[in-house]
Amino acid sequence: MTDGTEKRLTEILKSLPAAQAGALLEFAEFLLIRHGVDGLEPVKNIAAVEIPKPLDIPRPAGETVVKAVKRLRVTYPMLDARKLLNQTSELMTQHLVQGREAVQVIEEMEILFRLSYEKLTVKNED
Repeated sequence: MTDGTEKRLTEILKSLPAAQAGALLEFAEFLLIRHGVDGLEPVKNIAAVEIPKPLDIPRPAGETVVKAVKRLRVTYPMLDARKLLNQTSELMTQHLVQGREAVQVIEEMEILFRLSYEKLTVKNED
């Protein structure tokens, strides 16, 4: 991290009310867990970062596969969409090229996102 980045983070942290400063720290710890450096020792006595619960966004009637992907990305903002890109693209291709029913593809996408979320929360408990 550059000195400028560290200085700016410190300025922001000092300017925030206590609750928001705590939230910033929790988010930084979450990012460290998700993208941490291999071999970096975990910090002792820091509570595990709580992964937010998915938003409750119901599937609208007649939803398209593309809209389903957008809805699921909003429903699960804590997931890294890049890690789901291959599987999501494969399911979308099955629908667009192979003619697979949209409802089936959307159901599989919902399962994919839910399982990815569950994997993330289990990983965080370790």
